[in-house]
Amino acid sequence: MNKVITISRQFGSGGREIGAKLAKKLEIPFYDNELITRAAKESGFSEAAFENAEKKASNSLLYSIAMGMNAYGNQDIGFTHLSLDDQLYLAQANVIRKVASEGPCIIVGRCADYILRDIPNVVHIFIWAELEARKKRAVKLYNLKEHKAEEEILKTDKRRANYYNYHANEKWGRAENYHLSIRSDFAGMDNTVDCILHFLGYGERGTITS
Repeated sequence: MNKVITISRQFGSGGREIGAKLAKKLEIPFYDNELITRAAKESGFSEAAFENAEKKASNSLLYSIAMGMNAYGNQDIGFTHLSLDDQLYLAQANVIRKVASEGPCIIVGRCADYILRDIPNVVHIFIWAELEARKKRAVKLYNLKEHKAEEEILKTDKRRANYYNYHANEKWGRAENYHLSIRSDFAGMDNTVDCILHFLGYGERGTITS
């Protein structure tokens, strides 16, 4: 059962850790920041440009105005006529399609679920957690000040949502966009990994179950 798995996640929910553990158990490639490195190499843009693209999306209205409401929806315009952010998105989307075509893998974030929405044998997963659990995790792992953790979490989630909502023309985190949604603070990191494995038809060690 060879599948490509996309993981979308709330900030502080442990989605990246879960994806990395899942990839290790299944012995398949794991793509997160690696996508930026590859997209930069193939497109000629700097890695910093890709990293900054999502960070700009702090205000949905201003972001949409800055990007141009139909910047890449018009098939008659050339790639070079697009805004820089649209070019970056399309370059990254091309890389996501390429790695998905190369075989089973796990891709975290970057609108991968939307980009691969019409590709067979792709499973889309959303990881979320209660805010208090995410705050504790953010303070512990990202060295955020306790009184600033909630603000940073909500700000990051808003940026991700705005970026996704604009480029994907869908609503980030909406249940119907995913095959499986798991609350990681309830299940725990390792149990979440095992839950996904069982959902995919694998045993806990990554072996196919009958």
